[in-house]
Amino acid sequence: DYVVVKMIPDNRLPPRHLHSVHTGKTFAVVKWESPYDSPDQDMLYAVAVKDLVRKTDKIYKVKTRNSTVEYTIKKLEPGGKYHVIVQLGNMSKESSMKINTVPLSAPDALKIITEKDHILLFWKSLALKESNFNESRGYEIHMFDSLMNITAYLGNTTENFFKVSNLKIGHNYSFTVQARCLYSGQMCGEPATLLYDELGTGEDSSAAKAGRSTDVAAIVVPVLFLLLVTLGIGFVVLYMRHRRLQNSFTAFANSHYSSRLGSAIFSSGDDLGDEDDEAPMITGFSDDVPMVIA
Repeated sequence: DYVVVKMIPDNRLPPRHLHSVHTGKTFAVVKWESPYDSPDQDMLYAVAVKDLVRKTDKIYKVKTRNSTVEYTIKKLEPGGKYHVIVQLGNMSKESSMKINTVPLSAPDALKIITEKDHILLFWKSLALKESNFNESRGYEIHMFDSLMNITAYLGNTTENFFKVSNLKIGHNYSFTVQARCLYSGQMCGEPATLLYDELGTGEDSSAAKAGRSTDVAAIVVPVLFLLLVTLGIGFVVLYMRHRRLQNSFTAFANSHYSSRLGSAIFSSGDDLGDEDDEAPMITGFSDDVPMVIA
């Protein structure tokens, strides 16, 4: 034996299994189930969205017969905090949840340029990749001193650079740049962080390494150039001496060359001495002796 029992729907029950499916910067997709299975008529839901930062409320109405309901809440703000309440239109029991929208991205290409008595922070405009960001909102800059273990708010700007002065030698700093926080610092963008150390040399870590390699190159390159110049001059001197010796030997050999014998003749000092001894000494000529020239 069996019996079929049909439950009487209770419209005072709350929606079931309310949860977030996806959350973006300006929207959130929420999902829930009807208070009971297989509704036989359209059900009207009231979706209340409370902005916990601005302290404002918005109510949306959703009418459907589906057992599972998916709804997209639009016109939210990046980095916002919201309280979502879903209940039937007859103000029955409610289901609620909290959601946080995705904050704005961090600025790209944060860099440091070192000057004499200050540094400059540079970054790309956030409006290039965030359609929800207006440059008039600006950026805010924070600094963390690891030696003193303190964080300081340096200020805000609507430009894409910021000047930082009065830094102490030997301290390591971390700088963060983010979209300016709204409503008492509760809605902020993601921060871009850059470490700045080795202040004694006036550079950050990456710049210091680049500076060291530049200094080494500045020393090595001139030394190598001088060595090459010295070697070049040495080769030129050796070549000139070689050419001079070769020319001297050629001239000496040509001066002793006998075309009759077809070879060069070199005489020793002994031969020259014997010729001088055998040759008669020539004395002066007498005026009365006639000179005959054959």
